[in-house]
Amino acid sequence: MTEAKDERRPAGELEASVMGALWAAGGPQTPGQVQRALGADLARTTVTTILTRLHDKGVVERHRHGRGYAYLPVRDVQDAQGLTARRMHSELDRDGDRETVLARFVAQLHPDDERILRDLLEPGER
Repeated sequence: MTEAKDERRPAGELEASVMGALWAAGGPQTPGQVQRALGADLARTTVTTILTRLHDKGVVERHRHGRGYAYLPVRDVQDAQGLTARRMHSELDRDGDRETVLARFVAQLHPDDERILRDLLEPGER
């Protein structure tokens, strides 16, 4: 019953919840510790699967802890903004035509976001 309930949740929502638990812990956490921190009806195997996927994506690192692993966020993903930035890089890396992808991304930006991006890329020129 629990597994079927877990399958209906969006993967991104579960990943965000797991990352939130890791950020709040401030140190390496085992899947069981993450499961307890979430306080949800998630099976430990579900939490382990999510942590493994996050590891495969390069978002968390893991270290041997007994017979299993303890997980923690990688250095550049210490908050939700870092995770979003990592996802943006991953999406960009999936396409061979980076120039076109970036051009279309910029063309679809809200004018306020375009201004922020310009300020970041050209500091002191305004």
